[in-house]
Amino acid sequence: MTADRGSGFEAVFLDPLGQAVQQRWTDAALTVAFEDLPPVSAFPVIPGRRWGPGLWWSATTGRHVSAGSNAMRTQLMVLDSDPDVTGLAGRPVRLLWRTPRGQVRSWVPQLFARHIDGTALLADCPSHPDTGGERALNAAQAVAEACAHVGWTYRRLAPLDDVLAANLKWLAGYRHPRNAGRPGLKAAALEAFSRPRPLIEGAQAAGDPIEALPAVFHALWHRQLTTSLEAPLHERVLVGPCGWGSPGTTEGAG
Repeated sequence: MTADRGSGFEAVFLDPLGQAVQQRWTDAALTVAFEDLPPVSAFPVIPGRRWGPGLWWSATTGRHVSAGSNAMRTQLMVLDSDPDVTGLAGRPVRLLWRTPRGQVRSWVPQLFARHIDGTALLADCPSHPDTGGERALNAAQAVAEACAHVGWTYRRLAPLDDVLAANLKWLAGYRHPRNAGRPGLKAAALEAFSRPRPLIEGAQAAGDPIEALPAVFHALWHRQLTTSLEAPLHERVLVGPCGWGSPGTTEGAG
């Protein structure tokens, strides 16, 4: 590939009527809201796998996002909890390009995430580093080049540590706004953890722990509170205000 091959990419996506549109990649990246588009092609169903295509309800958008694998669902969970992310979509665009020999190649990244500054992330979610083989690695190089040409990022997202994934999955169960609780409860929870203290002590300070804990977990998911996710969550784990802690906390989970 030459240094300016980014200008030679094409994008294929579906319009609101479900019709395929092919457009110069540089134009599409500037004008198309990929976060609002359906998958350009269906996720494959692979016989024998315990987890098939499904939907993830996004707290960021209030809509469902298509997910093709358990690994992808986990990465959606990470991005959905990131306050820097404003939009999410599954497989909304296919990229086309030519090799130096003139052969046409294409790739559909699994994930699209829009950032608050307007830039975006295209990503794949391999369950193992070598998933997809040489074809996937070659495509990753091409898609990374296309993204760099428009100021975006492409990544093959590494699987999460088991403990981190389990903690995020637990907090994700409280991502829906209903878990913020009755009026005033969320504010009481944030005030209770204005300084770091054990989870159960802060929940008791905010009110009835049975009522307050969902509001605390909701605030942790949305990173309005912070705790370490490197060890299993438990009632004595330290919880503190937003900005407190280290890269191993919910502040750095993404």
